[in-house]
Amino acid sequence: MIGKIFINKQFYKLNRIFLIIIFLILTGSTPLEDNNHFMSGERLKFVIYYGPINGGYVDSELRITEFAGNKVYHSRLLGKTIGLVDKLYKVRDEYQSYFDTLTILPYKSIRDISEGRYKKYDHVYYDHANLKVKNHLNEVFDVPEDIRDMVSVFYYVRNIDFSSLEIGHIIKIVTFFDNELFPFDIRYKGIETIKTKMGSYRCIKLVPFVEPGRIFEKEDDMTIYLSDDTNRVPIRVEFILKVGSIKCDLIEYSGLKN
Repeated sequence: MIGKIFINKQFYKLNRIFLIIIFLILTGSTPLEDNNHFMSGERLKFVIYYGPINGGYVDSELRITEFAGNKVYHSRLLGKTIGLVDKLYKVRDEYQSYFDTLTILPYKSIRDISEGRYKKYDHVYYDHANLKVKNHLNEVFDVPEDIRDMVSVFYYVRNIDFSSLEIGHIIKIVTFFDNELFPFDIRYKGIETIKTKMGSYRCIKLVPFVEPGRIFEKEDDMTIYLSDDTNRVPIRVEFILKVGSIKCDLIEYSGLKN
């Protein structure tokens, strides 16, 4: 079963999106950060399970830096496979995002990935005033307001006031990924307590819409759990697939704001 999962090229093509979402998931403090649930210096580490197999790790770090004369957040995420999974399908991925400390809108995103024989580098600049984005090939694309990248979107979600939302409310989000607009609508599903190897956590349950078909059977086969506290840390991201499951759990953290 493991061999089938990691040899099927179509599975890996679609699985890249899952890895990006996981990487994200997807941080000293300044006056600009007062309303955020994270701060510069936040570091998170996740373990990725492919079924019962410990398949890899994701490390996340958030810092304050400068970009084009502005004080911004810089999020850097590194993902890698280990053990048997690494031998079957080696992954070494890096994602970066520079985004505004107030609006959480991105200025620049970077994707540098190595997945088996597949390699790709891309960076994107966001011009929110003119509703344009430009990639590393200087190709320009029209985008809607509040366009986000797949890294900064999860910091944005952590700042949402879920106490004002009714269960079932849909959060509308549009991201720019691989030179295309990628809708990432999320349904708020209330509060749920989950158990991990680190303990039990009361969590905000979020269910992004996925398309049923070759990979998923149902549109709610992906779930994100954020800690229901003042940090809103991602505790778990889970995918239920036709060929098994992928689960990403928080195992280490430091530099939390609260």
